[in-house]
Amino acid sequence: MKKRIVCLVFAVIFSLAFVLGCTPKEEIVPNNPSMPAEGPSAMSDRDLVTYEAEKSFRFLWEQVQSSGDGYGLVRDRYPGSPDQSSVASVGFALAALPIAVKNAWVEEDVARSRAEGTLKTFKNLKNYSGFYYHFYSMSTATPSSGSEVSVIDTALFLGGAITAGEFFGGNVKSLANELYERVDWNFFTKTNANGSKQFYMGYNATTDTFSGAWDYYAEQLIMYVLGAGAPKSEYRIDPRMMYDFARNKGTYGDGEPFIYSYFGSIFTYQFSHAFVDFRDKVDENGVNWFENSVNASIAARQYCIDNADKYATYGENSWGLTACDSPSGYNGYLGGQPSGYRNESRQSEGTIAPAGALGSIVFTPEYSIAALRHYYEFDDLRSRYGLRDAFNLANRNWYAEDVIGIDKGITVHMAGNYINDGIVWKYFMQNKNIQKAMDRLGFTEV
Repeated sequence: MKKRIVCLVFAVIFSLAFVLGCTPKEEIVPNNPSMPAEGPSAMSDRDLVTYEAEKSFRFLWEQVQSSGDGYGLVRDRYPGSPDQSSVASVGFALAALPIAVKNAWVEEDVARSRAEGTLKTFKNLKNYSGFYYHFYSMSTATPSSGSEVSVIDTALFLGGAITAGEFFGGNVKSLANELYERVDWNFFTKTNANGSKQFYMGYNATTDTFSGAWDYYAEQLIMYVLGAGAPKSEYRIDPRMMYDFARNKGTYGDGEPFIYSYFGSIFTYQFSHAFVDFRDKVDENGVNWFENSVNASIAARQYCIDNADKYATYGENSWGLTACDSPSGYNGYLGGQPSGYRNESRQSEGTIAPAGALGSIVFTPEYSIAALRHYYEFDDLRSRYGLRDAFNLANRNWYAEDVIGIDKGITVHMAGNYINDGIVWKYFMQNKNIQKAMDRLGFTEV
């Protein structure tokens, strides 16, 4: 009997060793971060920011196609739309890998393998002149039905690819540079009757037609940086394009003036800044885009303070209107004032996305951390992947069911830049083509 037990024990040990030894490293996932029994109040500011960042990173790490032609494609949202991947989410996931390695959420060789495999996938994904579709099917790695080819989503993907390439080096860097090199930025460029140039917004490959134009300030600054830095000179844009979109300046209340975006959504002041380090720099017109986002974030907070009597969700620690889920579905109009849209009834309806304030942590750390603590007071807002996408206390205490990739992405990036000394900025700006682009665009140190 003893002999049988000993043999059984050895068999179990051997089996476990075999399974563990043969399990692909890609299957290893970060440990689920734990919170003290006393709750968020027992955590320091840094620990709470790190906690939310790690939980958010888990989405970008776990909700991914782990095999086949779509390897590395990251879901647009969870638990909804299980087969739809967002190219922008992939970009955020790639640039989040250095943050994850730095904080020991994943092992470096495992993260490198994920980055390399993802970039190999993008070598083969259907594209036009290097530009990718907004959405792809995770299972088939083909463009989602009705999806357009998108310049901004491509730019956000490349931002992540370049960041990961600079961090890991080797084959990851070679692949990132290869993908960047094949993008013909002039393919997406339109020339107006007055000679000004702007990027189109989307391309319909079926009808061979372009739609929209980036003629107003929004989240597109990274497109000019990438376009001006294109490794192939024939694919490089005229740097003047950065000065050909509308730069309308305004103020909110007694705040400082800033160049505002069309809908006033706070993400428009954040997404490019997750990659491009605009600190202590001005462009040829003397605009400090970092300070512009500081002023926009302060205005966004003040707007919610001033409207707290109208909407129960708003307040000094609950602010940052931005595109997100809402009780009536996804709302891309949400934003503060001033804005170019000027239809306030569609821009403000009581819904707050935590990513709005959290994405501004590098601009307004005190206000953003206070908001994070406030959001963690709501148990229904918490999920496996950190804070849910949005909530609305004025509408039957509604809480979003999903988390959304780009909102988790901006949370991880800005938290990483805040707690890890500008880690994404460091590696993105380290790229020689990006450095040349900043010079070509006329940026100078102040």
